[in-house]
Amino acid sequence: MDINLIYSDKRSEQYTPQHGIGARNEFLRDFDRIIFSSAFRRLQNKTQVFPLPGSVFVHNRLTHSLEVSSVGRTLGNDIGDYICQKFETHLTRESREFYKYNLYHVISSACLCHDIGNPAFGHSGEDAIVTFFKKNADGLKPYFSEKEWSDLINFEGNANAIRLLTQQQTGKSHGGLLLTYTTLASIAKYPCESTAKDKKFLHRKKFGFFQSEKNTFIDIAKNTQMLQVSDEPVVFQRHPFVWLVEAADDICYNIIDLEDAHRLGIVSHIECYEVFMDLLSSIAAVEIDKINAKVNGIKDKNDKIAYLRAKSIQYLTILCIEAFKDFQENIFSGRQTVSLFKSVCQQYSAVDKIEAFSIENIYNHRSVLEIENAGYNVMYELLTHFVFPIIKPKGERAIYEKKAVLLIPKQFLYEDENVYQRVLGVLDFVSGMTDNFATDLYRKIKGIDIGMTM
Repeated sequence: MDINLIYSDKRSEQYTPQHGIGARNEFLRDFDRIIFSSAFRRLQNKTQVFPLPGSVFVHNRLTHSLEVSSVGRTLGNDIGDYICQKFETHLTRESREFYKYNLYHVISSACLCHDIGNPAFGHSGEDAIVTFFKKNADGLKPYFSEKEWSDLINFEGNANAIRLLTQQQTGKSHGGLLLTYTTLASIAKYPCESTAKDKKFLHRKKFGFFQSEKNTFIDIAKNTQMLQVSDEPVVFQRHPFVWLVEAADDICYNIIDLEDAHRLGIVSHIECYEVFMDLLSSIAAVEIDKINAKVNGIKDKNDKIAYLRAKSIQYLTILCIEAFKDFQENIFSGRQTVSLFKSVCQQYSAVDKIEAFSIENIYNHRSVLEIENAGYNVMYELLTHFVFPIIKPKGERAIYEKKAVLLIPKQFLYEDENVYQRVLGVLDFVSGMTDNFATDLYRKIKGIDIGMTM
């Protein structure tokens, strides 16, 4: 893999870069397009882990994505400098400029949109979509090809992100957000089609694109020199930049969920304090006395935990940077099999303990389980309401089915396309909903709330 060729400012349609006063470079333009997109704004009302509790502020998908982007910027900046030094004699002048001044824009942008394809209610929303198609296989499966059906029964937020960012909705501009292929390649954690899923391989644990975006993804992969493993089914090795985006995400959710649980009183102050101090004693041993002195001078409990959270993220970021450098040959050759964060866990057992602690004390807490159960039921019922009518030709729909279809916004209706495309339109609509919108619509179509709202 030639590091001079693994990035490209090409987009999914003919595009003329802008120059002159106020012009931005192409990779910074990606960041701005994501920030100003409606899909990104909707993340503010999508559950990260905890239901939004009102007066106590916890993270949602939007704040999580912003924080991941911040960590990703640091990773991209440091690794960009490292590549400039490590491959100084091999890099072209253009490549030196890219790695020195633009790699951090790419990683930061990819981090911003890494969760943009996740449906309402997070993983329980994904589970509802998967289960809906599996439970209704007898009536639905005959409408689809084997690969199309595989997409539906393995629905995946990562694949949905590629679709959301690149597809043309009815009546809207071609190519979605028109991000550079480099940014799109950097979010493809699982660069394979759904029939290639195989949990024995990290890059095939899930899948990265639907059949509807297959050709688009192949174009992205070829323009960023992704290494192809197989063309039937389509499988690529991860792009090197993916490892940095994944590391930023892993660092944030492993650390910040613990801080949120503390703010909500799910985890006691002493429990949270001890977990963080155990972690820092391991990964920041050379500065633990200085950290102790600082934290002991902070009286507010939330501020104390916030400081420990910040130091934990700082040192985990440093360790992931070092891991990338250690494994760079495997990363660039497609032989790396363990995530950067997991490699840190293998080196420091205290890091692994945070995940185990979170599973036991946070992710299985009653408030989390309640929102997951509720979200599953809401999403399942919405799919039931819309999918069965949309698979029928217009002239064969009963009156109630016609009225159901009329509730779907026009940009999600692909009436002249095949059943697969029409159903994907419903999934675009339902998966794009915020938690509140999905809940409100569910209550209205089930007759729980009746009355006119604007």
